[in-house]
Amino acid sequence: MTQPAPSTRPLSRLSRRLVAVLSALAMLMMVGCTTAGTPSEPPGHTLTIGATSEPDSMDAWHNAAAAIPQVVLYNVYETLVKVDADGKLKALLAQAWELSPDGLTYTFHLNPAAKFASGAPVDAAAVVANIERLKSDSNLVASLQAQASVMDSATAVDTHVVQIKLVHPSIMWLYNMSSTLGMMLDPSFTGDVATTTAGSGPYALKSQSKGQSVVLAPNTNYWGTPARFSEVTFRYYTDANAMNASMLSGDLDVISNLQAPDALSQFSDTSRFTTISGTTNGEVVLGLNHKTKALAKLEVRRALTMAIDRQQLLNTVWNGQGTLIGSMSVPTDPWYEDLTGTNPYNPDQARALLKEAGYAQGLTLRLRVPTFPYAQKSAQFVASALRDVGVTVKVEELDFTRWLKEVYGDGDYDMTIVAHVEARDLGNFALPNYYWHYGDPKFAALYNAADQAKTEAESITLMKEALRYLADDAAAIWLFALPNLVIAKSTITGLPKNATTLSFDLSTIAGG
Repeated sequence: MTQPAPSTRPLSRLSRRLVAVLSALAMLMMVGCTTAGTPSEPPGHTLTIGATSEPDSMDAWHNAAAAIPQVVLYNVYETLVKVDADGKLKALLAQAWELSPDGLTYTFHLNPAAKFASGAPVDAAAVVANIERLKSDSNLVASLQAQASVMDSATAVDTHVVQIKLVHPSIMWLYNMSSTLGMMLDPSFTGDVATTTAGSGPYALKSQSKGQSVVLAPNTNYWGTPARFSEVTFRYYTDANAMNASMLSGDLDVISNLQAPDALSQFSDTSRFTTISGTTNGEVVLGLNHKTKALAKLEVRRALTMAIDRQQLLNTVWNGQGTLIGSMSVPTDPWYEDLTGTNPYNPDQARALLKEAGYAQGLTLRLRVPTFPYAQKSAQFVASALRDVGVTVKVEELDFTRWLKEVYGDGDYDMTIVAHVEARDLGNFALPNYYWHYGDPKFAALYNAADQAKTEAESITLMKEALRYLADDAAAIWLFALPNLVIAKSTITGLPKNATTLSFDLSTIAGG
């Protein structure tokens, strides 16, 4: 992983002096720019963003829906470090940081100007309180529990200096802290995080209308660059065509990710629209429940993989937009390699493997998917492809709240399709209680060795080995990586080409 220079070596005495000087200057500049927590100039236009997946709440710590951090990460809740549009870690609440030679202790130097919306400081004590909250919460989302378990302790060294000690070295940990795990909650907050926000970001939750929208308003106490918009509305659509129609009629300023790629030509008028095409972290995974008797057999998993022409699926389902992948990694990952040739399309071989596994007379599987366009369309293609090799697929479509409970939570399924949009998330396959119920100890050992490697080069080599193991073992069927297809009014600027985080980061966007 590439990190800013301050994070890779201890700060010298001169560097510490420089940090102190810069901190003082930052505070002076902040005083010059704001008065009594009010932005120096009033926020500008409103911004309305079309999106597909609606958050059930604002509590990303206890709800795995990616729709929550899409709204709140960086916008409402800030992190010590953040990921920029190029996928690089950069300063946010922490101005600088360094890692001890043994790889166990991170020291963060916090921005003295940072404060929560309540006016309380984001100081070392606040960071310690957040780490202790995460470590003691047994109800965290499973993936966050695993990430939090890497932390041993947090100590306030000084008012604006905090040290976090790890149980073992972890290449992934700092990156995880740039996402949901690292969102800082005001320790003085006693309300319900599902319905009220208490972060340090430029916006705060104004309202949520279930089934319709989430509205953010400027945090007038914000310590950094003031919010550019007087109001930001995330408007949710279950029908991709309806969202496109709203964009064409001028009711939307941005479509956050086009859900009907065959409609791209509707937005070809560059005097009205800007089209952004890039990549995301979203692996569209045909997940397999390894507790299902048939799917516990390697021959069956390989057969199902070989029965699906994934290039044709991509062409049919997503208008050829996106990238074929053969394991749990996308091209922007440092350890990515093309593994699409593993278990390639071969329906005759698929039938032979099913016969070898004892399913010559057929096999019936339940495919339960959320009502997202890519999942619904992919499910129909998969059902048809598997029918051709003697597998009966019963497709059931669920609203996402029900999918989260019954599929993700209860494991009540044989197969499912969903995009995993967390960055660098192959470690989920090392969690035996994750909803795939994979739990292969050899993969877990490979992944843990890669995460705890002493150097970035060694980590990349081991991560590649772990990804090859997943592909060879057909632990899932990787259909494609979602593209980042964003449509905006031509007056909107600052939208990044690639979606490198879970956040729809408003800090770079301007216009209206």
